[in-house]
Amino acid sequence: MSDETTQDAVETEDVETEDVETEDVETEGSERLTRVQRLEQEGDIAADYLEELLDIADLDGDLDMDVEGDRAAVSIVGADLSQLVGSNGEVLDALQELTRLAVYRETGERSRLILDIGGYRAQKREELVELAGEIAARVKETGEPVSLDPMSPFERKVVHDAVADAGCKSESEGVEPRRYVVVLPG
Repeated sequence: MSDETTQDAVETEDVETEDVETEDVETEGSERLTRVQRLEQEGDIAADYLEELLDIADLDGDLDMDVEGDRAAVSIVGADLSQLVGSNGEVLDALQELTRLAVYRETGERSRLILDIGGYRAQKREELVELAGEIAARVKETGEPVSLDPMSPFERKVVHDAVADAGCKSESEGVEPRRYVVVLPG
């Protein structure tokens, strides 16, 4: 496994629920927050930031916050928010990074928050899981590796997880922004 693939695995590794709920994190004033409370706090900070952004842009949208695995997740749903998603999710990716920076500014800790707008990431996840299943079936049948088109880190994570569930292996290769997944026989 290459150093880049190892880094991808480290960045995307899921944390057991028991660990999430019991791990304490030091905060100012010697308060102690569990990991879930810290993720909820990240979601609150992100929601405040995004509400201000929606107000400035004069856009309507409702915010939903959740904790998914080891990440805070914030979704904006509402009327036509396609301009906040952009072509191939590029604007969404940029807004996610800005939101992570807003969280970092408030907490001093790096955030792995996931932002979804108008269900774009949820739909993309479904499409990628289906694609990964088809590719894994082809790899099992032929025994030959298959390289996919370049993808964002979010997309690669979804594909790696789906390929593993289908009984094959995968690796990320290349350099951002042209990093891609190679599906290998299990």
